[in-house]
Amino acid sequence: MRPIIEVKGIAKKYFLGARETVPPTLRETLKSSLHSAARLWQKSNGNGHHVIWALQDVSFQVMPGEVVGVIGRNGAGKSTLLRILARITRPTIGTAQLFGRAGSLLGIGTGFHPDLTGRENIYLNGAILGMNRREIARKFDEIVAFAQIEDFLDTPAKRYSSGMYLRLGFAIAAHLEPDILLLDEVLTMADASFQQKCLEMIRTASSHGTTVMFVSHNLESVKHVCGRVLHVDAGKVGNDGAAETVIASYLRQVNDRELISV
Repeated sequence: MRPIIEVKGIAKKYFLGARETVPPTLRETLKSSLHSAARLWQKSNGNGHHVIWALQDVSFQVMPGEVVGVIGRNGAGKSTLLRILARITRPTIGTAQLFGRAGSLLGIGTGFHPDLTGRENIYLNGAILGMNRREIARKFDEIVAFAQIEDFLDTPAKRYSSGMYLRLGFAIAAHLEPDILLLDEVLTMADASFQQKCLEMIRTASSHGTTVMFVSHNLESVKHVCGRVLHVDAGKVGNDGAAETVIASYLRQVNDRELISV
């Protein structure tokens, strides 16, 4: 069987104190050359921009229908990995290929237009996923019922609370039948009952063939829904295997680090 996600040797570099730009204009190039000597002097004196590799040489494959958890400490590179898979960020090195339609929920309000109503945002997100109006309409009532926003459908999204954004965002991502569902650390902001609904929805989607990548610090939730877990540590995949085995190893590392710090 062909993998639905194939990641080969990806790395992502960021510059502290700088930002990536579009290719420079001729004027900018000439200006840059005039100041090159000054920049070289700055770097030689330790004043150049620092480089951080958020990810380094990450490779893995995910098969259709797998639910894969991604765990690790804050700043380990988990969110960067999902942003690359969602085509929000480009890798500096390597390739990440998705062989299917991907839906994602990578942050509260991500993918919403604040001036559009909830109803309009549902159709907008469906169109972004490549669905036609009839396909979206077929799922519309299920999305609204799951999100529990019936009374606010025709309210601009900028009036929504963070909880409403979360409920509608997850409902759209999960119900519009993506082949791949990418979920970053967002469910922790939901109340316990809605978290349970989301976890049940993840299992249901997986049983129908949807592949899920699920970033979370809630290890019990990861263990509950994921058959496989990637442990991302300092930008690299430190461990990849059965959920219980990888989580147990990760907890031992956390305990060891705490003992060393003490």
